[in-house]
Amino acid sequence: MSILPALLLVGGGRMGSAMLAGWRERGLSQVVVVDPSAEAQKLAGVGVQVVADAAGIPAGFTPEAVILAVKPQMAAAALPAYARFAGQALFISIMAGKTLRTVGQMLGVRAPVVRAMPNTPAAVRQGITVAVAGHQVSPRQKMLADSLLCAIGSTEWVEDEDLLDPVTAISGGGPAYVFLLVELLEREALAQGIPAALARQLARQTVIGSAALLAASDEDASALRLAVTSPGGTTEQALVVLRADGAWPDTFSAAIQAATQRSRELSA
Repeated sequence: MSILPALLLVGGGRMGSAMLAGWRERGLSQVVVVDPSAEAQKLAGVGVQVVADAAGIPAGFTPEAVILAVKPQMAAAALPAYARFAGQALFISIMAGKTLRTVGQMLGVRAPVVRAMPNTPAAVRQGITVAVAGHQVSPRQKMLADSLLCAIGSTEWVEDEDLLDPVTAISGGGPAYVFLLVELLEREALAQGIPAALARQLARQTVIGSAALLAASDEDASALRLAVTSPGGTTEQALVVLRADGAWPDTFSAAIQAATQRSRELSA
């Protein structure tokens, strides 16, 4: 097991704590977490120190990477305090919508920045992250970023930063759409008279099992869908309703476009 270098994690919320858990499994040397919440204190442990703000970072601490896991709305207020690490540390931003240029302006032109968009299955090391490296990032720093991001799932790299906006809409928000589907399945099971415990189990396990089947299959999702859809059967009738006048496809398209546009707005 390789030992990761010294890291500074700014933000110990859901995604920050998921990343920290993945790094613990890889082996830590020293991590300082900056988060003022009482909940963040639970992250402290062997190799991990939690401080309330940037002023609490131990003197002489020199991280090889600074991971920016704060809400994008907090970026302007939070990031300048870490500009002192520009030129010596890699910055990895997981803030939705904040571009490489925007983050660089807050940290200084010397700051090498990777912009990444992970998603919440990172909490069980099943996330998918898409990342783009700024021009200041060295090959060695990109390898470090890849190692840190792969600790929470799979990682894909792109050259075109503009892709991060639709990626945010598709995979960043994607788990919420899946969870909504589970909610709706459970709700309709209850409406059809299925007992609550069984309704919950049916909704959850249907999605869990379908995801496992998708992961184990080389077939496209459309082929798997057709395999479930017998001509003239019950599933076909349900799909007729869901696709009538483009109902579900059109609504889903509009939803992804709205999320993509919001990601672009957050860059301002």
